[in-house]
Amino acid sequence: MDEKKDIETREDLEHMLAMFYKKAFEDDLISRFFIEVVPLNLEQHLPVITDFWESVLLNAKGYRKNVMDIHAHIHSISPIKKVHLDRWLKLFTGTVDELFEGSKATLAKQRAISIATLMDIKLNHSDQIKKL
Repeated sequence: MDEKKDIETREDLEHMLAMFYKKAFEDDLISRFFIEVVPLNLEQHLPVITDFWESVLLNAKGYRKNVMDIHAHIHSISPIKKVHLDRWLKLFTGTVDELFEGSKATLAKQRAISIATLMDIKLNHSDQIKKL
């Protein structure tokens, strides 16, 4: 069995994200967010989302958008529920595991868990937080 390498370059991220989005576009639970709710042009989106993950994992400085604002807009059109975030997380971490192993791969999965958790809190529980 071939030994997997760690996430080291932008090209690694591009490959991983292309595989992830292929799965997401085919998934019966979350594909509609990418196809119907806010149709995603992958040719345009992949460089942007690669910038995001490159900033998270490889300390690059190219990403300038607010991820939460983008997803809050999507949520206003069609609610993003915990079940959707859980599926995103399963597909994302599964893709990381298929391709990579090492400290950056582990960090990618940890950050994905944090992102999904934070999105669920901000999108679905912000009214409860305000009461605290």
